[in-house]
Amino acid sequence: MLPSDEALLDNPVYAALSGAHARFAEVSGRARRYPVDVAPFVALPSPPSAQDWQDAAGLFVPGTYAAVLHDGAQIPPAWKAIRAFDALQMVGERVTGIDCPEAISLGAADVPEMLELVARTEPGPFLNRTIELGEYLGIRRHGALVAIAGERLRFHGWTEISSVCTLPTHRGHGLASGLVNALIAGIQRRAERPFLHVLSPNTSAISLYEQLGFRTRRSATITVITPEALPSAEN
Repeated sequence: MLPSDEALLDNPVYAALSGAHARFAEVSGRARRYPVDVAPFVALPSPPSAQDWQDAAGLFVPGTYAAVLHDGAQIPPAWKAIRAFDALQMVGERVTGIDCPEAISLGAADVPEMLELVARTEPGPFLNRTIELGEYLGIRRHGALVAIAGERLRFHGWTEISSVCTLPTHRGHGLASGLVNALIAGIQRRAERPFLHVLSPNTSAISLYEQLGFRTRRSATITVITPEALPSAEN
């Protein structure tokens, strides 16, 4: 197991925007967020102060929202929680990366197809510029993109695997496993460790990741928030 600091995983979005992804960070005081076309996350230091929450509000255009990844902490009354998702954070404990001969590196020209695949499979948010965050791999069959996986959050010692999805007609053939293993291989070559987040109800994905050598580190909540009530349909 490679040396790394698991404490950074307690606040991974903040760690990424304060480290390897600082070039993406929109900053207000100590609050940080990704551009809206890169990733949907806003982050505050742990524990956040009242001033941190006030600063975070300055990163929102009125009527818009973003997601905060936390451990169930209370959202201040001045903020509106729109929706919450229960998730697990998993770390690669006994993983061994294996290059996938079918995997191809994806770039900006592939984004329209990637967005279409994500819309059909709903693995989580993937936006127009998400591909800038790290390596993204795909598998094509008869020219069509049928599976993708890539890197999202990154900070000292760690890289998150995300956007793992396969077209329903091509599931059950190990494509997702092949892509995840290929990403792990690249991460391990950088002397880093992989981690990921998966929604708790997605038991099939959790089982797959456990088979690949991931273990659950903690439960987390992803809450979509806005600093003010969204406009009503009557306005």
